[in-house]
Amino acid sequence: MSGDDAADGAADAERAAPDDSPHILSERAALDEGDGAAEGDGEAFHAFWADVVADEVEARDPDEPIVIKGGVSPSGVAHLGNFNEIMRGYFVAEVLRDRGHEVRQVFTSDDKDPLRKVPRKLANADGDIVGLGEVDAGALGRNLGKPYTSIPDPFGEAESYAAHFAGLLKADADRLNVPVEMLSNTDLYADGTFDDAVRTVLGDVERVREVLSPYQDKVDDEYVPFNPVCEACGKVTETVTGIDLEAETVEYACTDMDAGGNTIEGCGHEGTATFREGKLPWRLEWPAQWGVLGADFEPFGKDHAEGSWPSGVDVARNVFGEEPPVPMVYEWFTLNGEAFSSSEGNVVTVQELLDLIEPEVLRFFFALHPKKARDLDVERLDQLVDRFDRFERAYFGEVDDEDLTAFAERAYPFVVGRPDDPPAERPLRLPYTFAAVLGMVDDPDFRERLARDEGHIPDDADDDAVDAALARVEQARNWAERTGNEYDYRLQTDLPAVEFDEDVAAALDDLADFVAAGHDGEAIQGAMYETARDHGVEVSEFFAAGYRLFFDDTQGPRLGEFLGELERDYVVDRLRREA
Repeated sequence: MSGDDAADGAADAERAAPDDSPHILSERAALDEGDGAAEGDGEAFHAFWADVVADEVEARDPDEPIVIKGGVSPSGVAHLGNFNEIMRGYFVAEVLRDRGHEVRQVFTSDDKDPLRKVPRKLANADGDIVGLGEVDAGALGRNLGKPYTSIPDPFGEAESYAAHFAGLLKADADRLNVPVEMLSNTDLYADGTFDDAVRTVLGDVERVREVLSPYQDKVDDEYVPFNPVCEACGKVTETVTGIDLEAETVEYACTDMDAGGNTIEGCGHEGTATFREGKLPWRLEWPAQWGVLGADFEPFGKDHAEGSWPSGVDVARNVFGEEPPVPMVYEWFTLNGEAFSSSEGNVVTVQELLDLIEPEVLRFFFALHPKKARDLDVERLDQLVDRFDRFERAYFGEVDDEDLTAFAERAYPFVVGRPDDPPAERPLRLPYTFAAVLGMVDDPDFRERLARDEGHIPDDADDDAVDAALARVEQARNWAERTGNEYDYRLQTDLPAVEFDEDVAAALDDLADFVAAGHDGEAIQGAMYETARDHGVEVSEFFAAGYRLFFDDTQGPRLGEFLGELERDYVVDRLRREA
């Protein structure tokens, strides 16, 4: 299948399944309930979901800078799922900036949390996923129960495991040109940012118990919502035995901690910790962050919508006396049909994907409707690229789809990172599957000749545009190698040293004449069967001869269709064993 055929197929699929369209939005965003309003409720329709959210933020008349917040616990590989929150926040931040607001996007690393489980996979400083056998896994196993910032970097590079993880997220944000501030919870506790919040919580424990009890089973008359870090063993503990508000300290005992059905043993030490030498439990810490950072908007996955968000709202209003930020619940997306999981190793990193697709394609994936569940199937990454290419063509008025064009006209400048100076001309793009075909060729000049011969590079294209278009070839080649798909073969530059029986050689010569007559790939594929039969050659033997000529192998892609993508004279000469 040619690249254009693949693009048309993707377009047909999109038209046939309107519920998967990226631009279907309700007329307003009932973001805290996850329901859209009926048409005609009087509020403006927006083609891009980030505008809907921006309306809700502006409706609160926030102080500036407007703060867009996200956060994650550094529990394993910094994968694409972790990046979801950053990109959802980014598009809202950019829309607000486009409307003239000063915006600050922050992302907290909840790195004072304890490590409860050793992950199966990690990512090195380059974003490549590695197994525990390639690092000092003992640095993790020996430190279960300790804050992530107290655990050595198993790669021996950053100052801690938490710093390594945060560095990966920041590097990914830089790769996608997202201006996000990475904040460490450990630092926020250490510099006193959380002091007032901790004092508020421990100053009225009865009130906190009353607010939390509907959401948390273990809240009883003995529950104290503060987790000191044991000065003896360094683990986070959950047993507070006394509070001194004036001294801003707690008494504690280092007891066992439940970690998902496993027990992390405490050392039994009894001691004193200051408010800065511990942390608030998650259900209090999250709403405390809203207050201390002045958060105006925060996106989060649907898992938090069902538990943490309702309790956070209650805590914000009835413990801290503040309003929560504008929320947005986004659907999870899956990887190859399975949930992302750092602990189980089902992950892909931003850097890994940027070896396969352009940054703007990945940004486009995050620009799609956040309330639609989506699967990122790496084996069918060509469909995502085709969909982006159609979205881009819609921006330049080349697609007859009113809704898609409206979505593209608003979202495209943000997707390509140029809201203030959007491209005036459509960039030159090679269809992704055609780029994968070119990836079978090592010679750059030959790649360009093939692309020109197929009409994908116009005669008047300048060198920069050509170079940018051909850059997709290496990405598509990486994709073919990663997935082992039908494009994972190498076209031989020189004629392989092969000899054929007379009947096979005659059949190859006849096929060369058929190709020279100007037939397309589909016709060539059919002619190969007929030509083999006409010469009394087994079809499998004839295809094997063709594979040997072009790939020096006995198998490969659908050969006739592949030959239709190549320069005709080259194919004819090779079939005649002349080049």
